[in-house]
Amino acid sequence: MSRSPGAAVPLAAAPPVQEPPERLEAQRVQPLRRPGRWIATALVLVVAAQIVHGLATNPFYQWDRFRYWFLRPTLLDGLLVTLEVTALSAVSGLVGGVLLALARQSGSPVLRAVSWTYTWLFRSVPLIVVLIFLYNFSALYRTLSLGIPFGPAFVTFDESKIATDMTVAVIGLGLNEAAYAAEVVRGGLLSVDQGQHEAAAALGLPKGYRFTRIILPQALRSITPNYVNQLIGLVKSTSLVFYVSLLDLFGSVQSMGSTYPGDIVPLLLVATVWYLILTSAVSVVQFYVERYFARGATRVLPPTPLQKARAGLTGFRARLRGEAAV
Repeated sequence: MSRSPGAAVPLAAAPPVQEPPERLEAQRVQPLRRPGRWIATALVLVVAAQIVHGLATNPFYQWDRFRYWFLRPTLLDGLLVTLEVTALSAVSGLVGGVLLALARQSGSPVLRAVSWTYTWLFRSVPLIVVLIFLYNFSALYRTLSLGIPFGPAFVTFDESKIATDMTVAVIGLGLNEAAYAAEVVRGGLLSVDQGQHEAAAALGLPKGYRFTRIILPQALRSITPNYVNQLIGLVKSTSLVFYVSLLDLFGSVQSMGSTYPGDIVPLLLVATVWYLILTSAVSVVQFYVERYFARGATRVLPPTPLQKARAGLTGFRARLRGEAAV
């Protein structure tokens, strides 16, 4: 190939200049300094240390009496009553809430009106009023009967014999819980995209199959955290059954406190710790239930506490090896 006279001859590209390692080390991206974060962390740690020190050294808390009362049979019996009332009320409230939520979305105006009225009424009336009203229900209706509406009765029951303290507590808490659970379930059902309903209907799937296999699994991702939050509130609401003569955990603490007035503070601390244990156990269950229903909705499932601990230990070991190599 000929080259015309005077044409510029291209020069070969110069090899890249190798910078010394010291300059490369200086050019590394340094993390942004956040002094405010460190100051806030130090302040929180100081306050937390002061609170722990005050709890441990203040003789007013009487930790020796706390250890004495923590596993006393009287309080453990009250704890079992609390667990029983919570379990029965949670089941009955959830079943009632599901029925009320389905009735609220029904095509029948009567069912919608009844569901709305029930939810409005029991969310408006304080729980303590409901419990006291049910406790004195025998003053209004001494007998209950089954038979033809507005006609003769076939079977008659003595209300005072049926409505025991446990029955009154479970019914009162269940009725109150159903009103709140209905809104939680209804909100979860409404959170499912309308396109899911339309796609399932376009495929010709039966309504029951659509609800149980397509709509409900997606709604549970929204229902679970809200209902567990409501369940934690139910655990604490069981303390009100003391006012209907049922000795749960709080009722046992109140009874012992009146007998041993000098131990009222450690007794209240015992109740506080047991309530913390119960709500923590419910929170652990909530985490794993949410993680189960997150399958298919997220690319990576949230790590469990054990997986987090392993990852942190692995990273710590990697940093140690890197520092040792340098």
